[in-house]
Amino acid sequence: MPVQYQFVVIGGGVVGLSAAMHLLERYPGRSLLLLEKETAVAVHQSGHNSGVVHAGVYYAPGSLQACWCREGAAATSAFCAQHGLPFERCGKLLVATDELEVERMGALAERCARNGVQVEVLDRAELRRREPRIVGLGALWVPATAIVDYPAVARVMAARIQAQGAEIRLGQHVCGIEENGEQVLVRTLTDRFQARQLVVCAGLMADRLADLSGLAADFRVVPFRGEYYRLPQRMAGIIQHLIYPIPDPRLPFLGVHLTRTVGGGVIVGPNAVLSLAREGYSRAAFNLSDTLKMLCFGGFYRLARRHLRTALAEQWSSWSRPAYARLCRKYCPEIRAADLAPYPSGVRAQVVMRDGTLRHDFLLRRTARTLHVCNAPSPAATAAIPIGRHIAGEVCAD
Repeated sequence: MPVQYQFVVIGGGVVGLSAAMHLLERYPGRSLLLLEKETAVAVHQSGHNSGVVHAGVYYAPGSLQACWCREGAAATSAFCAQHGLPFERCGKLLVATDELEVERMGALAERCARNGVQVEVLDRAELRRREPRIVGLGALWVPATAIVDYPAVARVMAARIQAQGAEIRLGQHVCGIEENGEQVLVRTLTDRFQARQLVVCAGLMADRLADLSGLAADFRVVPFRGEYYRLPQRMAGIIQHLIYPIPDPRLPFLGVHLTRTVGGGVIVGPNAVLSLAREGYSRAAFNLSDTLKMLCFGGFYRLARRHLRTALAEQWSSWSRPAYARLCRKYCPEIRAADLAPYPSGVRAQVVMRDGTLRHDFLLRRTARTLHVCNAPSPAATAAIPIGRHIAGEVCAD
């Protein structure tokens, strides 16, 4: 017979862990089980990112991204302080290198004002004073941006969940969800569990688990690999802040940037290359099932037609290290291809709608007894705590 719980949460990334943590805080004493298919928490998107705590620069005013990012940055800072985790508010400079980017920088400054994000517009001289090895016509200074160790945050969340009496079961690959009026049956490859309420935070597999509840008819996850490089230790002091390009507002990706890490190094990236495996972190990664399912989705072809030129440019930066280095030299002239050392890549779960449009904001869908986080784009790691709090407020204990 399946073991019964009040709550079952699927997904051991920071969003799933936060949801479980807040459910236990809201409903103390209720039974909760968290299922994760890997052998550790934060293995995929939560553990393969640049470690940035975003301030809320890019997101549409009034969107969930904008609201939860601001709340999440403050909550992440407080969480790290409470648990002795590294957190450094180093600030970010978005550097404009041509007149079009200067124009876009002005629009970003206006968006920041609407989002309540403090920024300062710097001219060329002030940019050079603050970052002598960076060049540009000007920059947008965002002091609230920080860096953190998200896998460490995830591990502390997991420990808190277990300390409150809940269970975390690793190596549990969910393959079935069956809902009736009173409960939800969750099947894994080895076990069965019953839940009064089910929360699914499945990241790269969000659409497949949403399909099991009939909630993903109009979208699919299309994976994009983000490739990073590490600069040599002699270049660890090349920047004092995070250095980002001014993004193209037509695209969901922020462009290759320079990021300080809490470990003291500097990483470069990421680009955004179509991945032929949802959990494939190398250039040679290929999964036949993942590829066929992507090719059978009409929205993929509509997306490809709209962004073919950009996709080819991103692919070229993946094949050619000199081409990748040129993206950095727009604002940091001294970086050369020989300076780029291997660093683990990440894979981003990009939700694409059937009409080929990209879903930029968070997407939550539910049935009577399930709640699915179908799209958790950047800044999901930053916003994990308010997302978890919101989920706990949406799910009723009965």
